[in-house]
Amino acid sequence: MPLQDVTVTIDIKNPSALIGLGTPLILVNKSGGSPYKEYRDLEAIKVAFGEQSEGYEIAKKIFDQGDTRPEKIAIATYDTTAVELVTAASVLEEYFYNDWYFVMLDSGTVDDYKAISDVVEGHGLKMAAHVVDSVEDLALLKVEDYDRTFAFQHDQIEEMPHAALIGRIGSLPVGSVTWKFKTLNSVTPQDLTPLKLSDIHLKGGIAYVRKAGIDQTSEGKLVSGEYIDVIHGKDWVKLNIEQQVQLLFASNPKIPYTDSGIAQIEGAVRTVLEVAGQNGIIAVDDSGKYLYTITSQGRNESPAADRAERRYSGLYFDFELAGAIHEAKIKGEILV
Repeated sequence: MPLQDVTVTIDIKNPSALIGLGTPLILVNKSGGSPYKEYRDLEAIKVAFGEQSEGYEIAKKIFDQGDTRPEKIAIATYDTTAVELVTAASVLEEYFYNDWYFVMLDSGTVDDYKAISDVVEGHGLKMAAHVVDSVEDLALLKVEDYDRTFAFQHDQIEEMPHAALIGRIGSLPVGSVTWKFKTLNSVTPQDLTPLKLSDIHLKGGIAYVRKAGIDQTSEGKLVSGEYIDVIHGKDWVKLNIEQQVQLLFASNPKIPYTDSGIAQIEGAVRTVLEVAGQNGIIAVDDSGKYLYTITSQGRNESPAADRAERRYSGLYFDFELAGAIHEAKIKGEILV
């Protein structure tokens, strides 16, 4: 676990959402490889792994998505040829709290993908991204109903649409975009019937299709059916509150266990929720006010045991997700 003195627990009720939550991590199989490193350009990755490696190809796909690509890519290596097997899942566990958010495996079976998703799900933080070439494989992932994994079904998995999507919008301000309707560079749309596309969606997958003459992602959901931007937004709020309250503690000689000290913590939380509203994570009412509430217990309401341990646990907040429009049904009349 990372070192921290601030813990935020968020329970999103349906319908209800770290700075830099767009950095991808690629897990690469490399004999005797180095453990974990961050790269800001493709040339350095080519030198480290070779132009023919799948890790390089995934990184290239991410960096090829234009001005919205992430500033850096993290790569951690595992080694299936070692005498003592080093699995991708064990490497993921080791570096889970490094500065990245989306994890992808260079290649593997559905069982390998499940092992990665199980780690992410177990921590209740970050996201895994996979690509498969059949709805049967999608169905195997759907059995687990992952709430932190999105999966593409594409008949040309070498085009890596999952990596392209992360490169295209993963680094944009969290809450400002939906993951549906996105055009990806160097990904071929599939020619799918409505029935086949519906089957992919029912099995928790995303496809890349052509609609109204525009190549685009067919959906923006995780395997469980939850929207990617909801979980991304939830993590943004959680991690930014942890960071801001930790910063409050570190930058002051003392936060007193008084009502004024508690008000400082509440102020840090309020600042994060206001930014979340500005970014589009939190909904707004007709008067332009962001739909969140904060309640806090005063010093006299805090248990004596908490005061003795210098622990405050009396602040609560909730908010209403802004969401996005993914479909429209429009009725009209043309007069002649």
